[in-house]
Amino acid sequence: MPDHLAPHLPEHLLERLRPASRRGNVSDVPRLLIVHHTPSPNLQALFEAALEGATDPEIEGVDVVRRAALATTPLDVLEADGYLLGTPANLGYMSGALKVFFDTVYYPCLDATRGRPFGLYVHGNNDTAGAVRAIDGIVRGMGWSKVAEHVLTSGEPTRDDLRACRDLGATIAATLM
Repeated sequence: MPDHLAPHLPEHLLERLRPASRRGNVSDVPRLLIVHHTPSPNLQALFEAALEGATDPEIEGVDVVRRAALATTPLDVLEADGYLLGTPANLGYMSGALKVFFDTVYYPCLDATRGRPFGLYVHGNNDTAGAVRAIDGIVRGMGWSKVAEHVLTSGEPTRDDLRACRDLGATIAATLM
């Protein structure tokens, strides 16, 4: 971690952030972090489908951790090996909660998480393009690697939408095996 970021985190956390290897997760089990903002029944359905895919019994040896976007810390991100992000598209942009998440973790996690895989699902009432553009720009800056197509939905999720979210969760988790 760059020295100029050290004042932003307590010393007990800084010690945990100094791993010998590039991997942030200190256990031998790869960890998928699902960061979501789920304020509606439609987003809850997408989140549950993604979680179901990520925890599929055929995907062994991956620890799946889920955090609400506003509760996610830099340590959560550093300890994960891959990420699945879920957000509504509000007024043509990602949710404020996901933006706060990125603002919180960007600099503390910037160098240490480069190259890690991520996936994204976005639900909007009519347009998801602005949210996707903003998120893609941020994760590109962080150096994360897109390993699956984004799942973009509007209105009430269809069976195909839910299947796509299940597949997304499974794909990201399987990438970590």
